[in-house]
Amino acid sequence: MTTTETLISIIVAAHDEASVIDACLAAIEAQQDAPPYEIIVAANGCHDDTAEVARRHRGVTVLDLPQPGKTGALNAADRAARGFRRVYLDADILLPPDYLAQLDRALPPQGPPRAAVPHRRLELTGRPWPVRSYFAINQRLPVYHRGLFGRGVIALSGRGRTRFERFPDVIADDLFLDSIFDDSEKVRLDTVVEVATPLRTGQLIRRLSRVRRGNSELRQSGHDDQLPVTVRPADRWAWLREVVLPEPRLAPAGAVYAAVTVIAAVLARRAAHGTAWDSGNARS
Repeated sequence: MTTTETLISIIVAAHDEASVIDACLAAIEAQQDAPPYEIIVAANGCHDDTAEVARRHRGVTVLDLPQPGKTGALNAADRAARGFRRVYLDADILLPPDYLAQLDRALPPQGPPRAAVPHRRLELTGRPWPVRSYFAINQRLPVYHRGLFGRGVIALSGRGRTRFERFPDVIADDLFLDSIFDDSEKVRLDTVVEVATPLRTGQLIRRLSRVRRGNSELRQSGHDDQLPVTVRPADRWAWLREVVLPEPRLAPAGAVYAAVTVIAAVLARRAAHGTAWDSGNARS
């Protein structure tokens, strides 16, 4: 018998994602040995037919929200969700067919407060050398093994979801979730998601600028006691200490990583604050 405790609510916040939402939902529907689940697509501020494409999938709840903004979309979908356990999924991520079965075992309905993420595999085929160089360093950073970010999907147990009332009005929703769980409460699933990387160097820099700005805003909110969380501090030299020095052959890639990071930081300081989607999300 399906109850709110056994049900898993899968939430997809989608802004102009008509080109990818169909495949995302099809991957969920192709899950093998899956527990009961529901899918909620929060289409927000779309100028394309994201909502219409999502409605073609039987049983999917579609919220057609006029205002763009990921946190607003997540909160609207959370209010509509019936399941205690939650999966927050980016629209361009294809869940592997064993994902929900593994998640059900890792986050049982009556289990402790936990968050779960899969392993990630970066798609770098056809990317220019600056993008490949940047991610040669990025994928080796220990923080991406310990943290919940960088995968496009985060799942929370029922008790884990009670750690907060709503998503705060910040860009860095994944860093926020990472901040409310200790490392001992973070579970790594034995499954892998493919994560697309930017196709061009300019896209990478814009995306990093947005991420950098969002992370800084969240950390500042933590320092100002606006949020009841301790945000993971930035470690600006981890790329050198943890990656390049142990593997000197990566020094050229490290130089590119440092340059791209500095450029993105400068752009982040110049950019206006806000939580609406922007060009940092572009994938083409």
